[in-house]
Amino acid sequence: MRAQFVLSEIGVGLRRNLTMTFAVIVSVALSLALFGGSLLMSDQVSTMKGYWYDKVNVSIFLCNKSDAASDPNCAKGAVTEDQKKEILGDLKKMTVVDTVSYESQDEAYKHYKEQFGDSPLAASLTPDQMQESYRVKLKDPEKYQVIATAFDGREGVQSVQDQKGILDNLFQLLNGMNWAARAVMALMLVVALMLIVNTVRVSAFSRRRETGIMRLVGASGFYIQAPFIAEAAVAGLIGGTVACGFLVIARYFIIDHGLALSDKLTLINFIGWDAVLKYLPLILMTSLLMPALAAFFALRKYLKV
Repeated sequence: MRAQFVLSEIGVGLRRNLTMTFAVIVSVALSLALFGGSLLMSDQVSTMKGYWYDKVNVSIFLCNKSDAASDPNCAKGAVTEDQKKEILGDLKKMTVVDTVSYESQDEAYKHYKEQFGDSPLAASLTPDQMQESYRVKLKDPEKYQVIATAFDGREGVQSVQDQKGILDNLFQLLNGMNWAARAVMALMLVVALMLIVNTVRVSAFSRRRETGIMRLVGASGFYIQAPFIAEAAVAGLIGGTVACGFLVIARYFIIDHGLALSDKLTLINFIGWDAVLKYLPLILMTSLLMPALAAFFALRKYLKV
């Protein structure tokens, strides 16, 4: 097969169907940009989970005098020194526990004032109304239930709270947004495939005289199909390149020179450039193979070769 002939046919096909080719490029670019974005979103969520789950604590709040009158779990009164020593000793014996730290009422009051000092409630609170607590860091954050089972309802314990539950709600929201992006991506891929099939068929119809002559002189089916498949592959590759450009620009401007510089988002561990660069070859390969395969199967039925 002469490469010069194939290249000339590709140029002819792209020029004849310039509008539809442009539509293919745009739809492929958008769909693959969403595809890459969803992959990066998954990596970001995984990174945040690893970062935050490593920092979450299980808090065992102890009863105080105020709880004795209002909370059924503290009906026997405020926690005693013996109960605190017993709770601490049992915690240190548990294999799932990594470290245990104690927070006194004065420390809890100080932390509350630092975080919620502007709240109207803060002015009426006193240190003796705050709860002592043990902050337990687990070796595996998934083993929270072991601590809850051992200490929930125990004498002197007001409640056992897991910070991981709060984070799970956030990650469920992020995962929901990620799946929504994937749904839009799937829709865009379908639109791109339909455009590719229609573009290839229009191109084949406009050159039906040439393909008819090629059949008469005994040209093989692949020889007839090759220019049309290459046209689709070239358009798809251009769209894939544009999609890669979208991701690189978004990473540079939105994260590096946007979110990462915000004082309000200093606790978010953003994914690095390595996460972006590792998906670019996959996007380019997909942009090349997807249109080529779509064109191949469309032509087999249309040209009956």
